[in-house]
Amino acid sequence: MQTRLILLVIGGSLVLTATALRAQNTNTSTNSLPLVQTVKYQDALENDLSLGERSLLPPGLKEKMRLTDEQIAELKPIEDDFANTSEQYQLANQPRIDAAQDALRQARELKNTTQIQAARRQLQHAWSGLQRYRDTSVRQVRPLLTPDQITVLDDPKNQWRENHGEEANDPSAN
Repeated sequence: MQTRLILLVIGGSLVLTATALRAQNTNTSTNSLPLVQTVKYQDALENDLSLGERSLLPPGLKEKMRLTDEQIAELKPIEDDFANTSEQYQLANQPRIDAAQDALRQARELKNTTQIQAARRQLQHAWSGLQRYRDTSVRQVRPLLTPDQITVLDDPKNQWRENHGEEANDPSAN
């Protein structure tokens, strides 16, 4: 009986500790957000990363911009259209993408930084044809945003091309 009580207390404290650790964030881009917003940002980041290149905006950016429900609803058709285009692009370029990802995996196994960088460039090049579609879609999004949201959108740290090496379809980021 005493053992069960001890295990229950330890388990409960682990759950509380895990929740607290998840809420902690040393990323300076979210430190200005309240704790609840920071947790929401982290959740959005995780969900958007799973979308990879099919996501119109970089991971977590919608949460960072603090979009209203109305704005989210207005963005949905634009995002869906881009996701469709992205999926078609990926299907058409899958051999190049797979080859780049294989090169990246092999370079990571060898722990050769020169080969890793070359493989990253190869993967970025494989996805680069999608950038003009992304730019067109983002131009459609801009009129739906407030000036403050446009400032967040235009921040270079929030752009796919500047941060591509850290996104979901780049296995070396893991």
